[in-house]
Amino acid sequence: MSEDAFDIVVLGGGSGGYAAALRARELGRTVALVERDQVGGTCLHRGCVPTKALLHSGEVADVVRNAAHHGVSASLDAIDMAAVHDYRRKIVSKKHAGLTGLLAARGVVTVAGDGYLEPGLRVRVGGRTLSASDIILATGGRTRELADVPLGGRVLSSDTALELDEVPSSVIILGGGVIGVEFASIWRSFGAEVTIIEPLARLLPSEDEASSAALLRAFRKRGITTTFGVSCTGVDASDDHVTVTLSDGSTRTADYVLVAAGRVPATADLGFEEAGVELAAGFVVTDAELRTTAPHVWAVGDIVRGPQLAHRGFAHGIAVAERIAGLSVAPLDDNSVPRVAYSSPEVASVGLTTAAAVERFGEDAVQVAEIPLAANAKSEILGTTGFARVVRRREGPVLGVHLVGDRVGELITEGQLLVGWDAHPEDVAPLIHAHPTQSESLGEALLLLSGKPLHAI
Repeated sequence: MSEDAFDIVVLGGGSGGYAAALRARELGRTVALVERDQVGGTCLHRGCVPTKALLHSGEVADVVRNAAHHGVSASLDAIDMAAVHDYRRKIVSKKHAGLTGLLAARGVVTVAGDGYLEPGLRVRVGGRTLSASDIILATGGRTRELADVPLGGRVLSSDTALELDEVPSSVIILGGGVIGVEFASIWRSFGAEVTIIEPLARLLPSEDEASSAALLRAFRKRGITTTFGVSCTGVDASDDHVTVTLSDGSTRTADYVLVAAGRVPATADLGFEEAGVELAAGFVVTDAELRTTAPHVWAVGDIVRGPQLAHRGFAHGIAVAERIAGLSVAPLDDNSVPRVAYSSPEVASVGLTTAAAVERFGEDAVQVAEIPLAANAKSEILGTTGFARVVRRREGPVLGVHLVGDRVGELITEGQLLVGWDAHPEDVAPLIHAHPTQSESLGEALLLLSGKPLHAI
């Protein structure tokens, strides 16, 4: 068995893994990047990018349906799923080609195959062994399965839903988290009847309650049905439909069922524990600087407990590469990581929810300002509803920013700056937002918290 030595071996070529590899090469390290599938991982090939392409196709369909409202004569004849998928695949292919070219140009050695961690800072890939001074684990996540709902046929995972070659007339989505609400938006825009079954009390349970309520109102207006407080206890699939039995004894029937129960870390059967890496509920145990319990073995991205987001993986990968190079890097605060559900309308947030802020500091110490998008000219032009909500510590910094509305994901970086820099509304409210833009709603909320609102009462 041949053995090749590198400064760093990265196991997994998704967001966290390839970011680590690229940054490590910038810092002069030799790097091997091991990937069993295609570099870019779930985000590029089965998650973030392709689903947003489908969402944009859905947005175009909705715009055509409502064209007369804007004084344009147009009609929607059909959704051509073959053409939609061709559009999606071309985007993914172009981004994949760019990434592979970038890795090669930077001098990252990409090794294709199943990688297994072995004791002694080694990774085995087929008949080849890669040794390193440091190893970065970045194996990502996989779809969470439900014990009573075997996948296959008309029971879809997010991966198989992405490839569905027809627009279902009806679909049941098990789960009202990010994956569930995004596919609900896609299929509803394409013309399907959509029902979401969520075991908890609201959509996007980890978001601010006001955001969940606003999304629910918008979904009801779009004709998306929701059921809360019940779970799936069984699925009966035939050749042409699926019947779902719920914990309250009721049943629902549709063309397809999507299991959208989230994702779990992909850490099993990869040699982690045998090499001294501790796991807890499948997640790799790390310190604040992402060191594992095995010396010189690090972990990044979705296998580290916290928000399973591609941009968090990027930040992890960059930070670990810099720490290996001897640079001082502050630990990432997951509270400062922006979150976006790309449904229609979008839900974007960063920092503490209102309830979390009250729990931490007390109700009297928390102040909230909420500006409806109905008061915003650009939002009215776009035809979207929602709000900009800013949570602050009374006479203190901004603790959280919560946005609901079409395209508000483009605004959340300003919210991240507010939260990340412990900004006080009084200090940043004088900064000018261009008119007319949706960002003015966030500026108006800051003005309101500063005691000098312009358009709010």
